[in-house]
Amino acid sequence: MQDQGINREEAPRGRPRRSVAAVRSVLALVTALLVVALGAAPAVASDRAPSGDLVPPEGAYFGSILDWGSDSVADQAERLGAPSAIYQREVGYPLTDAERGYLQGFFRQTAAAGSIAVVALRPTVPLDTLGSDDAEAFVDAVNEIALPAGAPLYLSFAPDMNTTWVPWGQRPDDYRAAFSTFADVVDERLPQAAVVWSPFWGGDYPFTTDTALPRDGLDTDGDGLLTGRDDPYVPYYPGDDVVDAVGLSVYYDETGGIEARNVVPGPDDFAARLTGADGSGAPDFIGTYASADRPLLVETAAFYSASAVGPSELEIKSAWWRQIEAAVGSGEFPALAAVIWEETATTRGVVGETVIAWSVTLSSDAVRSAFVADLRASDLVLGPVRDRSGVQASSSSMEGVVGWIVVAVVVAAVAALVVLAARRSARARRLQYAGAPSRDARIDLFRGLAIVFVVVNHLGLASYLQIGTQEFLGVVSGAELFVLLSGLVLGLVYRPKLVSGGIGEVVIRTAGRSWKLYRTALVVVVLIFFLSLLPFLNGQAVTTFADQGTGAAGAGATGRVYDLYAGADRLLTYPVDPRVVVDFLLLRMGPWQFNVMGLYVVLLLVSPLVLWALGRRWWPWVLGVSAVLYVVGYTTRVRLLPAQFEDSFPLLVWQLLFVVGMVAGFHRREIIAWFSTRGGRIVLVAVIAVAVALMLFSWNNPYAPAPGDPRLALLSDNTFRSIYTALFERTYLAPGRLLNVFVLVIAVYALLTTYWRPIAAVGGRFLIPLGQSTLYVFVMHVFFALTVASIPVLNRGDLVLDTVANVVVLALLWIMVRTRFLFAVVPR
Repeated sequence: MQDQGINREEAPRGRPRRSVAAVRSVLALVTALLVVALGAAPAVASDRAPSGDLVPPEGAYFGSILDWGSDSVADQAERLGAPSAIYQREVGYPLTDAERGYLQGFFRQTAAAGSIAVVALRPTVPLDTLGSDDAEAFVDAVNEIALPAGAPLYLSFAPDMNTTWVPWGQRPDDYRAAFSTFADVVDERLPQAAVVWSPFWGGDYPFTTDTALPRDGLDTDGDGLLTGRDDPYVPYYPGDDVVDAVGLSVYYDETGGIEARNVVPGPDDFAARLTGADGSGAPDFIGTYASADRPLLVETAAFYSASAVGPSELEIKSAWWRQIEAAVGSGEFPALAAVIWEETATTRGVVGETVIAWSVTLSSDAVRSAFVADLRASDLVLGPVRDRSGVQASSSSMEGVVGWIVVAVVVAAVAALVVLAARRSARARRLQYAGAPSRDARIDLFRGLAIVFVVVNHLGLASYLQIGTQEFLGVVSGAELFVLLSGLVLGLVYRPKLVSGGIGEVVIRTAGRSWKLYRTALVVVVLIFFLSLLPFLNGQAVTTFADQGTGAAGAGATGRVYDLYAGADRLLTYPVDPRVVVDFLLLRMGPWQFNVMGLYVVLLLVSPLVLWALGRRWWPWVLGVSAVLYVVGYTTRVRLLPAQFEDSFPLLVWQLLFVVGMVAGFHRREIIAWFSTRGGRIVLVAVIAVAVALMLFSWNNPYAPAPGDPRLALLSDNTFRSIYTALFERTYLAPGRLLNVFVLVIAVYALLTTYWRPIAAVGGRFLIPLGQSTLYVFVMHVFFALTVASIPVLNRGDLVLDTVANVVVLALLWIMVRTRFLFAVVPR
């Protein structure tokens, strides 16, 4: 199909200027009177009807939402046998420099595939602060980077605005005003774009239990309450004069956001949800809002979780996609122009311990083969649907000869360091560690580095520091290092106490420490809840979690947003619901940046048993039992406790890092002495080689935490993703990730031992104090995360500004440690 730019003369769809609109209104009124007089009613096309490639001549386009941090159009086309006709991606609005780079790459991919782009704008500032200048800046950017130039595209403005899980949700007046402002600018300056109004299916409206105080404009039935009887769409509709197309998110998900259930859809569920015939109370959406001149784009997927019992993935998903295909092929819904499937491999969320698989091409071979076969036989249209532009996706990746040169330089540099250390010259000995035996500064510095990684990643700013901390040293995050090193310090500190004071003193000290951590966790969780209620703070940053795979903010959010304080508002009622008190006491609520604290509380409680066994020289049994528990947790995904930390740090799995750390800390001197032997040195060189290999492997990750992140491209995206998924999954600590953690810790410790003086001279003064107070830093960083998220200028993705913000936060934390700020209150 020929690609064509649309202008007013060729195919008018934009809103006319006021004078022209007035003339057309008069003409329309005269025409209507003539029609009534003649007894006929001719169809009149909307002047905002999308045209060109945006609407297929027959059937409906098949579209996809990819996990843009790890997937690509080319890779999905390989799995599907052809590119999707449409691809959708979210970007922040106002558009930041970082998002602009990602959007440009998105346009390159869709242009190369001959597919249509759908850009979903995700407001990052309050709706009432968005003006025409923001819209003009966005439109100017699109005009500059769209590929091919002038290509038709859809712009979905702040979708799901009728829900509670997006920051712009359920603010009808502000939403309509912001939508109209944006549509006006697009109409004038980007005529080839169709502006989409896209709510979430209203069957579960109003998505909240708070019915007593409806927001202004939401009580459509006038009963003074916000309930399912109120219209889920009308308050948010900006008007026919500014809406070019409509969208609707219709996911088949029977969990209610709580209990994971695998359920096969009923025979007519999809069509019934579009027409309001499903009995949920939601009105007829397609009949009310969609038409031949205002096409409908449906965003969809079907819920399946391997952790839940019930029907198979193939049964559930095939029942759903076949309903969709039947609806398209029936001719009953001519306004249905596109079906956009969420093609994410997994979406983790706070739905128990659920891992949700939405994808149909990243699933099993049986699911993918069945889907592709049905898709080919249906009236859904695949790409390309317009001329391919011939451009390729832009990338800062280093491939081919350049990539291998980088590998050679890294390997040569590491080899030189190893050889220099092996020579044992007097000069080399002067560089080595020679600290006091009472405290190991190497561990303090390493812990300081780990907590810096944690802070930078939790702040979520697209900065240069993010590039250097996001799985840069290997397929390892700061969390794994933090847990292992915490266990190591515990074993190191409590060995002499066990010898001098016996197990009784150890039990008393660890129990007291655990109780103090629990009290601290409880205070932070409650305090964050009340702070999030303040209107000038962006509480969503810490009270909700948007699952984005392994990536940080900036690669495009592909998962759903979950409320980490669901039901916490019951704490504000009188009398207080005792169930919410129990939820707080069990740490079922809390900021995602802080939930690992519950894991520490539990691990400290059981640590005396481990230390007692180590004191009796039963370390092989300790490691054996810990490994068995890990295997049980890894294979069964069993959840022992109701606390929130089990969602991200399953106890049976993550205890292995802590226990291995305790064993290593308890026997630190013996381990160091063994590595000094001939056999130990050979093993050490092998460990360093594996650590370097895994670091280079991690550099092939196609996900870039910030624009300009240099990445190797010696492995294809599909190859890297398949290896990563099989061996390096984070939540349940896949074996490859465990291996990477262990070899990295050994290699870095050896590096610090051999080259301590230059390393300490560069970073010791900053990192060692942080490492000696990691728990304090971890507690305080949550409040910095809330503060940073509440500063609008830091939500625009400016690399330099965000880097400065990261440096300022780290500097403040260092100053707070050095001045012992609140040390009497916050544990260290």
